Amino acid sequence: MFAPTSIAVFGATEKEGSIGRSLLQNLLVSYGGQVFPINPKHETVLDRRCFASLTALGQSVDLAVIIAPAAEIPAIMESCGRLGVFSAIIISAGFREAGKNGERLERKMLETARRYGIRILGPRSAGLICPGLGLNLTPIAKHVPLGNIAFISQSSTICAAILDWSYNNEFGFSNIISLGNGADLDFAEIIDYLAADLDTHSILIYMEGLRNSRRFMSAVRAAARIKPVIAVKAGKALATAAVAQEHTGAIVGSDDIFDAALRRAGVVRVQSIGDMFSAARALTSPKRPAGDRLAIITNGGGPAVMATDLAISLGIGIAVLSAQSILNLDVALPRSWSHGNPVDVMFDATTERYKTALTTCLDDEGVDAVLVIFAPNTLVDPEAVAQAIIDTSAGYRKPVLTCWMGELGVRGARASFAASRIPTFRSPENAVEAFHFMVSYFLSQQILLEAPGSYSYDDEPDIENARLIIEAAMAERRHELSSLEAKAILAAFRIPVSRSVLARSPNEAMLIAQQHGFPVAMKIESPGIVHKSDIGGMRLNVSNAQAVRSSYNEIVESVGRLAPEAKIEGISIETFVSRPHGRVLAIGLQNDPVFGPVVTFGEGGQVAEVFNEKSIALPPLNRRLIDDLVERARVARLLKPFRQMPAIDRKALDAVLLRVSEMACELPWISKMEINPLIIDDTGAVAVDARIAITPYVASSGPHAHMAICPYPAHLETSWQLPGGTNFTIRPVRPEDAALLQDFVRGLSNDSRYRRFMHSLTELSLPALARLTQIDYDRALVLIAFIEHDKHDTIIGFANFGIQPDGERCNFGLVTSDQQRNKGLGARLMNSLIEAARDRGLKIIEGEVLLNNLNMFKLMKDLGFAVFDSDDDEDIKLVVKQL
Repeated sequence: MFAPTSIAVFGATEKEGSIGRSLLQNLLVSYGGQVFPINPKHETVLDRRCFASLTALGQSVDLAVIIAPAAEIPAIMESCGRLGVFSAIIISAGFREAGKNGERLERKMLETARRYGIRILGPRSAGLICPGLGLNLTPIAKHVPLGNIAFISQSSTICAAILDWSYNNEFGFSNIISLGNGADLDFAEIIDYLAADLDTHSILIYMEGLRNSRRFMSAVRAAARIKPVIAVKAGKALATAAVAQEHTGAIVGSDDIFDAALRRAGVVRVQSIGDMFSAARALTSPKRPAGDRLAIITNGGGPAVMATDLAISLGIGIAVLSAQSILNLDVALPRSWSHGNPVDVMFDATTERYKTALTTCLDDEGVDAVLVIFAPNTLVDPEAVAQAIIDTSAGYRKPVLTCWMGELGVRGARASFAASRIPTFRSPENAVEAFHFMVSYFLSQQILLEAPGSYSYDDEPDIENARLIIEAAMAERRHELSSLEAKAILAAFRIPVSRSVLARSPNEAMLIAQQHGFPVAMKIESPGIVHKSDIGGMRLNVSNAQAVRSSYNEIVESVGRLAPEAKIEGISIETFVSRPHGRVLAIGLQNDPVFGPVVTFGEGGQVAEVFNEKSIALPPLNRRLIDDLVERARVARLLKPFRQMPAIDRKALDAVLLRVSEMACELPWISKMEINPLIIDDTGAVAVDARIAITPYVASSGPHAHMAICPYPAHLETSWQLPGGTNFTIRPVRPEDAALLQDFVRGLSNDSRYRRFMHSLTELSLPALARLTQIDYDRALVLIAFIEHDKHDTIIGFANFGIQPDGERCNFGLVTSDQQRNKGLGARLMNSLIEAARDRGLKIIEGEVLLNNLNMFKLMKDLGFAVFDSDDDEDIKLVVKQL
């Protein structure tokens, strides 16, 4: 689709102002391949012979571009399939967005396409542009500058606008792709392609909604590990979300949850198209900030004040210069300089002043990055100052950003910065925002490296007991658990809960209270009653038996009067939790229609309902991700020491959040859960009240199919022994294994490396290493075998598979160290890999083997693989096993 040598344009026409004419004109201007207009109403179009149909053309083409009416497209798909056309771009509208008849046409079109293996971009796509090939498959008659940015959009209009905007902002593109409705090819497949494209250095996305969050997260996480991915997500408000959903038919979901998902995926989210390109410009720098402490150098006070104000509002640290730095600047700068950060080198600053100030700031250990601002004047040559900045910064690893204000007089300076890959901006605010994006990106890269499992293994939860409670409620056709059942599930996941017993009479309440010990809390137990205090359904700190009896009667009377339809099952008698230093928190789960279960954290009690300020994270979680979740919440400041209150027990809070993450992974029936209040102080945490809503769930594929992020498959870890008694372990790879895997590849013989990778190399490239170690376990698996010696692991082999787009086949690779050859290690790795593939529901595992790799052929035959000739290379054989 992205490099066709022949194209058929269905619906080509000479009608002025039509899409069919504009698109064909664009195609004929610069494209060097074969172009065939298809339209039964014309014999020629734009001086080209026009064919009545693809059958009349009598040959296959690489790509079909379709502008015909929607009703005709299923038949066009049929003709494409019969003649071996495997790619199509559909510009036409009138499908899902047009109602039931459109939905029927779309289903028929997709059924035909899938029967023949045709991949479709669209419908309602504006097409695609590949400037490197001179390919403009859109009706937009614009020159598109060549560059290294790829842009994907769900909106055709945004695609058109971006061309005008980017041309004036000195940007070029490797690809521009309009998804349209994304009925077949969606974000995931396009992102996969662009991640592997060597001509694409950054991926920009305009998105409104998603169809398949698991595929999207898998693809975008893989891409973000090797190149920046920057996104604008529209539809933040409820009203605009509805418009966006109507526009593309994709599910929009909660914006807060989208934000959390993009953060977890390593994507830099920005708020506007302009911000998108500012972020792309900032991330062209190969230098990474170690933190957010920014130093600002300026020749004018006003621009520095604007930059500092915005930096503080964005949470960027304003670096505090060391005493030595201040002393160095006192010597080099006029006496009237600012004596701090921002460093004002004065309006008449020479290139030497700028160089000295920049060197001093970059040498300061308290500075992570420097923003250099230049306001043009007649005293100093802006290009000379720019060259001084370029030369000075070249010897440092810290990033430098620049803002040469103005336009005509500083264009040359900006061009010099761009050529040197130093991010440059027109205004101080844009530069500060860009640094914020830079910091966000490199922080998100750290989050992206986290690969938590489905549970922590500290003390395994009683999952079976929790499931039995839910199944019993389902059998009674209930959609909400009682508070006692909810607490029982929390307890099954080792979350501390306040002791609760149900009383069905005043006397029973007194007996239970006496067994608990006073004081107690009393709460109405009734399905559907959420806010117990609103209807007088709760009493706290009840201190004696007589008060328990009277409180019981008062609660029943109040609930009966204010909620007469409520079914009262009794009153829960609980140990009253009183902690003078306790903080009241709320922790929850909710099932998002796009991303599945998410964990929420914030302030508890009635305040939670008023402000509704909470941080959100996608499970599975580990302690690093929990730190990020907690620190982003407004309540985080209350968890530390203040006044006479000690800090809370963070280990206890982390343990509860880990357990809630486990619940999200293992209990897909939970549609919503809230622990509120969770009371925590310096001695520990206790869940005082909880609600759990449930819904039927049928697993589609795999144990964690309900989640957007597949947990680390820790259950695949096994221990074995080599002949001679050496113990070794096989387990899925983790991101932190990158150095070990690189050492393993370097230690292989040239012959072993060539047989595994089928080309000469001495070590893995960074993208290749990332693809093997920073994997998404949903669609790829790498099993490493390692031995432990003196507390250091050494990899002795690895096997991997990647799942093909059809979801039924996978391609495998295998290599073992030369020292461990002929010891059964390869067979053990392959058996483990085959079992994992079978558990995933895959039907075929296949791979390529060099003709001279006799040991591999013997292993493959022993494992039951069939051997076939390769259609592409006579020196390669294809080995295939039915699972």
